[in-house]
Amino acid sequence: MGQDRAAVSGRLVWIVAAAIFLIDQLSKFFVVHWLGLSQRLAIDVFPPYLNFRMAWNYGINFGLLSGDAPATRWILISVAVGIVLFVLVWMRRDPPGRWGLISAGMLIGGAVGNVVDRLLYGAVADFLNMSCCGIDNPFAFNVADIAIFAGALGLALFPGSGAKGKKAP
Repeated sequence: MGQDRAAVSGRLVWIVAAAIFLIDQLSKFFVVHWLGLSQRLAIDVFPPYLNFRMAWNYGINFGLLSGDAPATRWILISVAVGIVLFVLVWMRRDPPGRWGLISAGMLIGGAVGNVVDRLLYGAVADFLNMSCCGIDNPFAFNVADIAIFAGALGLALFPGSGAKGKKAP
């Protein structure tokens, strides 16, 4: 019975991860290449609430650790792969409930999406820009960034039971 639960848990994580990865990569292809944002640099969609602004992110969030150095690129790829492996081991050792598994899939799918960008372009393609209420947001992000944030938050809110190996009374 335990292996059946583990298989279902593993499938849910991978289904969510694959869905996030596909949505991320398709949205980037559509906006950056098909709409030509990489050449146009800006497209007003529903200003000021939603705009597309091309930003090649060589670092992590908000440009931290940015630099066009190949070493930085490979370090960030290694960190992302390490986080994915850590989450996979965590999910296997102490599978959380459904929401935790979905959160793990979101984090993994987003991380892999950004790793693919770094491999293809040397940087992550960020394009979503949102502003509101007189605040002009200078930063851009992508679907993978949203999934990573939501996945990490979900894993904090819905961790594993911590009861692996304990018998129910």
